[in-house]
Amino acid sequence: MHHADAYQKNGYVLLKDMIAKDVSAAFLSMTQRSMGDTAEELSKFADEPSIIEKPAYELYGFHFPPALSFLWGLTPFVEQATGKALTPTYAYFRAYQKGAVCKVHSDRFACEHSITMFLGASDENPWPFTVGKRRLTDEEVENRVAMPDYGDDEFATIDMAPGDAVLYQGIRYRHARLQPNPNRWSAHLFMHWVGRDGPYKDYAFDQKKIPFEADFPF
Repeated sequence: MHHADAYQKNGYVLLKDMIAKDVSAAFLSMTQRSMGDTAEELSKFADEPSIIEKPAYELYGFHFPPALSFLWGLTPFVEQATGKALTPTYAYFRAYQKGAVCKVHSDRFACEHSITMFLGASDENPWPFTVGKRRLTDEEVENRVAMPDYGDDEFATIDMAPGDAVLYQGIRYRHARLQPNPNRWSAHLFMHWVGRDGPYKDYAFDQKKIPFEADFPF
């Protein structure tokens, strides 16, 4: 089944080897070095998102241009995989610690089409990503809630290796990492898009005031 067909039918599709493992490792190394080499330096990036039961390190893409390069550069590929004309919204990096669990949730309106890319982990243990099989109603989209499990809903479980990614409809399908992270740390890059002419088009570039008119005075 073609990526776009599977994506429309199931709400997600696994993209094996979306980037080469050495590229994934290089990007991860650059990201970590830009944040710091010690726990004290990295603590500046520590956050406690409501959907995660332990603090994580986070870096917003607009504060780290290499992440935006991935987001913007992958847009034509993601357009082919979704069958949609898209505009990028935002990207962010997150490093989870051992034992972390990501609750079942759906995303905000800037995440109509989303990618979670597995960059690497300290112990190289798989940490499955899950996606619900039920498409959310308009009311559920408007009233997002985080839950400990999927309840009676069925869900798919996806194992990923470094360089793999899952493309999913972040607004319409709940997703999570239900098992505690088996690694000392696990690093991921999240990227998001909206339909160029769709209902969430006003969230383009995460509503930042760009693109602006460039100028090079001499």
